[in-house]
Amino acid sequence: MRPSPLSPSGHIAAPARSVAVRPASLPELARLALGGLLAATLTLAGTAALASEADGTGRAQIIEFSAEASQPAANDLAVAVLYAEHHGPNPGAVAREVNRHIAAALQTASAHADVTSKSGNVSTWPVYAKDGQGRIESWRMRSEIHLESRNLGAMSELVGTLQGSLALSQLSMQPAPDTRMAAVDEATVAALRAFERRAALIANSFGKRYRIASLSIGDSGHYPPVMPRMRAAAMLADAAPAPMEGGESLVSINVNGKIELLD
Repeated sequence: MRPSPLSPSGHIAAPARSVAVRPASLPELARLALGGLLAATLTLAGTAALASEADGTGRAQIIEFSAEASQPAANDLAVAVLYAEHHGPNPGAVAREVNRHIAAALQTASAHADVTSKSGNVSTWPVYAKDGQGRIESWRMRSEIHLESRNLGAMSELVGTLQGSLALSQLSMQPAPDTRMAAVDEATVAALRAFERRAALIANSFGKRYRIASLSIGDSGHYPPVMPRMRAAAMLADAAPAPMEGGESLVSINVNGKIELLD
């Protein structure tokens, strides 16, 4: 018996074994090919479905639009601003003169039960000499009173009286808070109904139903222009009642929203 060959390390090497590889038959190759093709087909189909969704297939149809309604509101509140202004070299004396006029005006206004009066802005500033030296030449002070009333006759009479010592800065007519709120409520209902009618019109044009996706409401008011500032020199000729006419303001409500069309 011939001894077994030794490995380089001195151990007896195991005899090599041969492994027989059976070639795949044609039916097996066909099954493998068909399985790979099916997997590739399913992958491509899934990718196509995702691409279709990304392109907007099945996406909700959203339409955005707005509607508006307006409601007149009576200008039943008169607002007036009058002021006293004085200047002089002594700031203390200037302040005393201005405060004297304002105190007298507030006392006169308090006698009118239908008129609400209150103090307004007060400002004092230096008047510099024109010699370019930064020297204060005198002081100027201005102080305001504010008047409000729904009684136009009482307001007109009081403003005319106060113009004997004060200058009229502003005179305007506007809706009182409760009057304006009532007009806002009516305009809001009208604007919502207009939005609903338009939503139904749009949906019916597409032959579909709808639901409201979002809604926002805003309001605005158009008031008559404010009477420009008038100096006392132009108003002292005759302390007659100031002419006043209420008229109306227009309160508008805007409804903006989106609807979703349903099948």
